[in-house]
Amino acid sequence: MKRAFSNFVDKISSREESKEESKEEKPAQVELSQQKESRQEQGGGKGIFDVFRYKTIKEDDINDLIDELRMELLESDVSYEVTQRILDELKKELIGKKVRRSEDIKELVRDTLKKSLNEQFSKIGTFDLLENIKKSQRPYVIAFFGINGVGKTTTIAKIAYMLKNSGFSVVIAAADTFRAAAQEQLSIHAQKLEVPIVRGKYGGDPASVAYDAISLAKKKMIDVVLIDTAGRMHTDANLVDELRKIIRVAKPNLKILVLDALTGNDALEQARYFESSVGFDAIVITKADADVKGGVILTVSYEFSKPIIFVGVGQEYDKLVKFDPNWYVNNLL
Repeated sequence: MKRAFSNFVDKISSREESKEESKEEKPAQVELSQQKESRQEQGGGKGIFDVFRYKTIKEDDINDLIDELRMELLESDVSYEVTQRILDELKKELIGKKVRRSEDIKELVRDTLKKSLNEQFSKIGTFDLLENIKKSQRPYVIAFFGINGVGKTTTIAKIAYMLKNSGFSVVIAAADTFRAAAQEQLSIHAQKLEVPIVRGKYGGDPASVAYDAISLAKKKMIDVVLIDTAGRMHTDANLVDELRKIIRVAKPNLKILVLDALTGNDALEQARYFESSVGFDAIVITKADADVKGGVILTVSYEFSKPIIFVGVGQEYDKLVKFDPNWYVNNLL
C-alpha cells in the first residue's frame, strides 16, 4: 500500500514538473511567433504572400514612361545631352527597386524624377546676393554678360531697383561703348531710378568706364557698382579681348551671365562661350513669364552647376524674383 501511494505521488510530482516546464517554455514560443508575424506584416520577412504584395521593377516596366518623359523634356527645350543624363540616372534609381504591386508606377517615376532634380539644385546650392553684399567690402562690383537682345540692360535696371529698395547705394557703369544707343538706354533707367551713371565715348575703352565708376564709388562711398558690357559672340575676337580687359581692371566680386529663356539650346552655346572666355559665377534667366516650361534652366544647371539667382517675369522693375527650385520642378513636370 505504501509502495502504491509512493508511486502515485511520484506520478503527480512528475506531472506538476512537466506543467512548470511547459509554462516556462510557452512565453518564449509566443515571443518567437509574434516576432515572425511582425516581420511578415512589415514586409521584412520572406512570407509566402510577399510575392503577391511586392514586385521588382524591370526595365520593360518603365521604358514607355521614360520615352514619354524624354519627349516632354526635349519639347521643354532641355538639351538632348542633359535629357539623356537625367533619364539614365532615373533608370538607375528605379530598375531593381522593390515596390508594392498596388503602387502606381507612373506616379513613382515622376516622383523619383522630381526628387532627383531637386537634389541636383541642392548640390548647386543657392546664392543670396543681398547677404553676400552685406558681408563684403565696399564697393561690391558686379559685371554683367550676355549677347544682344537677352534683356541685359533691363536686368541691370531691375537689380539696381532691388538694391536701392534694400538700402544699398548704386552706381551704373555703361561700359558698352560698342552698340549704338546702349548708353542712352541705361541713362534713361538711371534717371528713372535716380542712381548715378558713368558713361564713356562710343568706340572708347570700356575698361576705363568701369574703372571710373569704381573710383567714383570709392570716393562717394557707394555700396555697389553694376557694370554693363557689350553683347558678344564667339566671332567678335576684339570684343572678347575688351571683355577680358574689363575683368582684369574691375576685378568684379560677381560675374553674372544673363540668358533668355526663349532661346532654348542656343542659351547653352552662349553659356559655354562666356564660360570659356571669362567665366561666370551665377545666372539670371529673363523672359521666364513668356516660356511655360523654361527647360533652359535645367540645361544650364546640369551643364555648369552655377546658381540661378533671379528670374525675370515681366518688364517692370519689380518683376525680378528669386529662383525657386521647388516651384520650377513642379512646373516643369
